[in-house]
Amino acid sequence: MKVPQIDLVRQYRQLKAEIDGAVGEVLETGQFIMGRWVGEIEEGVARVCGVRHAIGVASGTDALKLALWACDLKPGDEVITSPFSFVSVAEVAIVLGAKPVFVDIDKRTFNLDPSLIEDKITDRTRVIVPVHLYGQTADMDPIVEIARARGLKVIEDAAQAIGAKYKDRPVGSLGDMACLSFYPTKNLGCYGDGGMVLTNDDDLGDRLRALRKHGQVGKYSYRFIGFNSRLDSIQAAVLKAKLGHLESWNARRRAIAKKYDEMLKDLPVEPPYVAAYSQHVYHQYTIKTDKRDDLRSFLTDRGIGTAIHYPLGLHLQDAYRFLGYKEGDLPNCEEASEHVLSLPMFPEMTDEEVGYVANAVEEYFRNG
Repeated sequence: MKVPQIDLVRQYRQLKAEIDGAVGEVLETGQFIMGRWVGEIEEGVARVCGVRHAIGVASGTDALKLALWACDLKPGDEVITSPFSFVSVAEVAIVLGAKPVFVDIDKRTFNLDPSLIEDKITDRTRVIVPVHLYGQTADMDPIVEIARARGLKVIEDAAQAIGAKYKDRPVGSLGDMACLSFYPTKNLGCYGDGGMVLTNDDDLGDRLRALRKHGQVGKYSYRFIGFNSRLDSIQAAVLKAKLGHLESWNARRRAIAKKYDEMLKDLPVEPPYVAAYSQHVYHQYTIKTDKRDDLRSFLTDRGIGTAIHYPLGLHLQDAYRFLGYKEGDLPNCEEASEHVLSLPMFPEMTDEEVGYVANAVEEYFRNG
């Protein structure tokens, strides 16, 4: 049996009629930029995430860029974030003239450790960007409390966590702004790049809508310096066709995770930790093991796809060496990078496939 780490074609085949019909409708109208489909998916995502404003943009990275830009960052301002994540937050902070400041992670949830934030705040700190990694929320209440006491903005990087909840409150509604990615592999993914910025702040909502189209507030009327970052109609139509399935897909991810948990519980692996405050949506099912690389090779030989998210902390990447971090500075991040392994996880997986993966992991440790 072969089990991929993710299978996007399987999902498309299940939704082929809906997807093809939605795309065909866009093509028939000739409205490829913005249009009613963008407005409709914005309204739908706003409802799911419990916010007043959802602003579709060209990618998850652009969502972070526009959200940070809306904070009026000045050269040298600092943005606190996680080193154990995709590169986008650090990347766009630097592009905008700011400096990313990395705070170590909680070793169980892999998310930003709130207890370590205060020591990293300086008079140049402007924004905190917690990442809801692998589909589980960061511990937001203490993060927001710190930010409010210091006059800082909080931007959720919710690229991997649409549909997740923190103390029964939906991801996207927990900070000043939140950023989503609709990259194809995400829990809600389009068929190209796409993203969205969420907020309950009316002024920020208006500003973000202008920033995504060159700072324009009326035809040839520009109030801000902006960008060209619009969610196109075809991707919006795909997302609209998929949105109604998101809740059942996330429920299936949790069911798969539960089956993995049960089958792996007596093995020397650490399954995903789920904090009491969190409703996880398992964008990834990521285990920790001292035998990570050897186990991965074993699973590959048995036709099982895996991934390592992420093999090297951002603070140790060549591109960010100039920030001055060295090995040992962020030990929890570094330990996680050496031990994490993401097993196959997508809602179309069968119970037979989940069992095959778990049995292969058991076989490795039984014979090892």
